[in-house]
Amino acid sequence: MAGGVGTRFWPMSKLNIPKQFIDILGIGKSLIRMTYERFLLTILPENIYVVTNEMYKDLVLEQIPELSPDQIICEPSRRNTAPCIAYATYKIASLNPEANFVVSPADHIIFKEDNFSQIIKVALDAVSKNDWLMTLGIRPTRPDTGYGYIQFKENDLDVSDHRIKKVKTFTEKPNLEFAKKFIDSGDFLWNSGIFVWSAKSIIHAFENFVPEISSVFAEGKEFYNTSKEKDFIKKTYQVCKNISIDYAVMEKAKNVFTFYSDFEWSDLGTWGSLYDISKKDNQKNAVIGNNVLAYETSDCIVNVPKDKLVVLEGLKDYIVVESNHILLICRKQNEQQIRQFVQDVKITKGEKFV
Repeated sequence: MAGGVGTRFWPMSKLNIPKQFIDILGIGKSLIRMTYERFLLTILPENIYVVTNEMYKDLVLEQIPELSPDQIICEPSRRNTAPCIAYATYKIASLNPEANFVVSPADHIIFKEDNFSQIIKVALDAVSKNDWLMTLGIRPTRPDTGYGYIQFKENDLDVSDHRIKKVKTFTEKPNLEFAKKFIDSGDFLWNSGIFVWSAKSIIHAFENFVPEISSVFAEGKEFYNTSKEKDFIKKTYQVCKNISIDYAVMEKAKNVFTFYSDFEWSDLGTWGSLYDISKKDNQKNAVIGNNVLAYETSDCIVNVPKDKLVVLEGLKDYIVVESNHILLICRKQNEQQIRQFVQDVKITKGEKFV
């Protein structure tokens, strides 16, 4: 899934080039390119599809030239993750109704890729044999309020791998008090937003829990993978419900399992999350840029053009970002306000800045 705007990574992430298409780590590869290469370890290249907004189709093909245009599934508008997944599911199932899926955002960071690939293989095998909806759960390392949480219970089923757990509850972005309790309990995982299931299982779930979504996409069976698909999808998205897959299906279904995963992961949703995974200097600053001088400055994330000379003094716990001739200076603790900053900039200064 690569259709998001990534507003919280403004000003680096903008509408015309969102964060998934940016080398945000400064390593010479965009996030979507890294995600594609990661899945090549387990998935045949011809079986990798990218779902994105139609305005980003050329960007996808530019950054992943190995893909054919038929492997780019273009949404005419943004309707959250449930319609996005439904569209891809019904389209691919029309080619292979026995398909098993991994659904993954294009902008996550995973460090232990060998561990990740092994887990994907086990999960795909499990869902091919069982009517399960599976999400990859991450062992939490801190009481983070920006993630969703999965509570698991010990299985009363004979599962093939002890890391596969039955899901008891989902909780979206709890407050700090609850997040601490979740960590202390030992039976909560972070919800990675990476899902594994069969075409049959997820279609059955759509039919049961969001028939208003399944019915409109099922009507396109004769149009998928034909010249009539684009017009059909344009009309469908005009009436399609805007809802996440978590609210639409995962929180309602009884056949949900989680895979207790041990790969190092970040959803890279904010500048703060980038700071957490970045290499730090002696003053705990995470700096991307070749000419940054910092005096009595600590615990900051600084991301500026490589050759830009930047001198900082007296900052602690700040975000300092320059991109696209825009400079952002913001306290890390207030990073959730960036969405509001972008909205205010759009209204007062014009859309060219967002």
